[in-house]
Amino acid sequence: MKLGKWVIGLLAVGAFAGPLVATAEAKESVFLPMFTYRTGPFAPGGTKVANGYVAYLELLNKRDGGIEGVEVKWEECEFGYKTDRGVECYERLKPKGSVISNPYSTGLTYKLIPKAPVDQIPILSMGYGMSGAADGRYFPWVFNFPTSYWSQASAFIKYVGTELGGMNKLKGKKIGLIFLESGYGREPIPLFEALGKKFGYSFKHWAVPGKQMADQRSQWRKIVRWNPDYLFMWGWGVMNPTAVSRATEFGYPMSRFIGVWWSGDELDTKPSGVKAKGYRAGTFHAPGAFADVHKDLLKHVYGGNEAAAKKRNFGDVLYNRGVFNAMLATEAIRIAIKKFGKKVTGKEVRWGLENLKLDEKRMAELGAAGFGKPIRITCADHEGNGPVLFQEWDGTKWKIISDWVEPMRATVRPMLEAAAVKEAKKWKYKKRENCS
Repeated sequence: MKLGKWVIGLLAVGAFAGPLVATAEAKESVFLPMFTYRTGPFAPGGTKVANGYVAYLELLNKRDGGIEGVEVKWEECEFGYKTDRGVECYERLKPKGSVISNPYSTGLTYKLIPKAPVDQIPILSMGYGMSGAADGRYFPWVFNFPTSYWSQASAFIKYVGTELGGMNKLKGKKIGLIFLESGYGREPIPLFEALGKKFGYSFKHWAVPGKQMADQRSQWRKIVRWNPDYLFMWGWGVMNPTAVSRATEFGYPMSRFIGVWWSGDELDTKPSGVKAKGYRAGTFHAPGAFADVHKDLLKHVYGGNEAAAKKRNFGDVLYNRGVFNAMLATEAIRIAIKKFGKKVTGKEVRWGLENLKLDEKRMAELGAAGFGKPIRITCADHEGNGPVLFQEWDGTKWKIISDWVEPMRATVRPMLEAAAVKEAKKWKYKKRENCS
């Protein structure tokens, strides 16, 4: 009898406790895998990008309680910029609920492209990767906004053409390219060659194998012998500061030397200091810690400790790139959450990416006024046709020296579409209908 009363009592407690447990639900979260390289030959740049990316995610959690009330979770997987290890990281983190991939490597991007539609995890290769992915009709799971390598290359030609006094002044000129021997380094060559035929300039390029990144003397002897009117650089890691140093050593003028946006960080110019004055690089966001988002990062992530923030590369070019990357990815997630609810999938985040619209008002709300250019993505356009800024090293810091330079869309877009068709055939992808 006593036992019966005890059992009844437990049942009563259980009935009472049930609703309390139900109301104490765990907070929803969204998981972002991080493929990082804080080790290996490209560690300095990889570390800066990762620091900026993580800082912005921390900011969202500490300042806002996440994205629309959804906690942001992430996990770093070190792959040392080695593609095979990057794929291993992808597979290891995928079961944890990955909703987006940021590969930070053109080689890894290419490996993940066929996996994305199968696993339904979209790829954001922000300003790198496969240029043809700009055509969302063939590559619905890959995004390379705010602009592709080919659009940037066309902006380079437009920029120097304007500097020479008009695009007709390019005829008879010599344009050179020194690049890291890799898929990344070779990516802009078709565009430079096509524009050479259109505008009448001669084009030559010199590859730098990984083992020669810290030397390059053989390449620079050939460069100065040919003496290009302008030399572009598609480099990464120690190749960049070495190239800047060799240009000085071999007497090539900095005023005619322009790097891709991955060759325009303080890492690339500080070793040469004032000798690098006049070196320029493309970019799609401003350098320095000037925006409201920087103030919030300093307050909420670093507790107002500027020295601690600087140790994490606060305000450096590649740190800012990591911040911008995280901002764009999480805005797509925000759009998805608003449409589909707090528990989103990779498929739903893909929809968010394809419907991303960052106007000046929203950029200001994010504390990013003056930080980058407004972006709008559509079903067919996964690049955003973004323009390019140019920055110059003044001996101690980077300064923006140009207005936004629009890419040559009339030339670039047909080439991007042709490249998309060619690449899509490799994986038997079909063109999406009703996609414009």
